[in-house]
Amino acid sequence: MVCHFLVKGRVQGVGFRWFVQREAAALELKGWVRNTEEGHVEVVAAGQPEALNELKTELRRGPRGSRVDAVLEHELDPKEGDDLGPFQIEGAW
Repeated sequence: MVCHFLVKGRVQGVGFRWFVQREAAALELKGWVRNTEEGHVEVVAAGQPEALNELKTELRRGPRGSRVDAVLEHELDPKEGDDLGPFQIEGAW
């Protein structure tokens, strides 16, 4: 199963991408997380449905210092997961 999440709120500048990377890796998910120009955090994750549900729960919670106002979720075609590798942060320097 492959899901796209868009997390809205105070989610940039608070370690949100590193939080997501740690949680997703612990759940053995594949995919990536990155900031958007609009101030949100975007996540694409592939794995077992139970693990994706757990990730969604963690996205709603967020790290200390964040404020999550909304988590939008869309299921993607399973083929979208074919090229995903170990979960990583995109655009981090």
